[in-house]
Amino acid sequence: MKFFIDTANLSDIQEAYDLGVLDGVTTNPSLMAKEGISGHAKVMAHYKAICDIVDDNVSAEVIATDFEGMVKEGLELAKIDDKIVVKIPMTKDGVKAIKHFTNEGIRTNCTLVFSAGQALLAAKAGAAYVSPFIGRLDDIGFDGLELIEQIVQIYDNYGYPTEVLAASVRHPMHLIQCAEIGADVATCPLKVITSLLNHPLTDKGLEQFLADHAKANG
Repeated sequence: MKFFIDTANLSDIQEAYDLGVLDGVTTNPSLMAKEGISGHAKVMAHYKAICDIVDDNVSAEVIATDFEGMVKEGLELAKIDDKIVVKIPMTKDGVKAIKHFTNEGIRTNCTLVFSAGQALLAAKAGAAYVSPFIGRLDDIGFDGLELIEQIVQIYDNYGYPTEVLAASVRHPMHLIQCAEIGADVATCPLKVITSLLNHPLTDKGLEQFLADHAKANG
């Protein structure tokens, strides 16, 4: 399973990378705004700064909602670095843009996916990643994990190479459950990744080992 970090914060990205488990980064306009990154030139420079930290898979989102605009913006984003994956919304024009980029050899991440039908369209258009938002589905009373499982099954049925990228992962159990049902990738904040380190018996065991060592070597 790949771990992506869902942030535009460079220090969080660096910390996750230094941990040795980071496979990529997802961002969006909201995350950029949260870090105070505004203006076209600054946003593009920030994407480059992210690419300079990680090895691959930096999802950079288009703002346009029409086909021509998405293609124009996507081509500009793809020129930043070979690590860029162009993030495209699940709309009619979005699917057309994904197919266009597939034909051009540019990787895409289809975002804002909330149904298996949408995921199937994205896969048929050649998206490298499809991003179902499980937390947002949970928020409105639907089972986001069930959707992940459904998409994984459909892709397995037909051998689609599109990877299932579980997005809006809110807590460590979300991440573990995504791993159990076969999601290829989970993207989440740094705190969700680092929370996997924690278990009270690990802390207790280490404390005991150190105490025994100190006693034996006192």
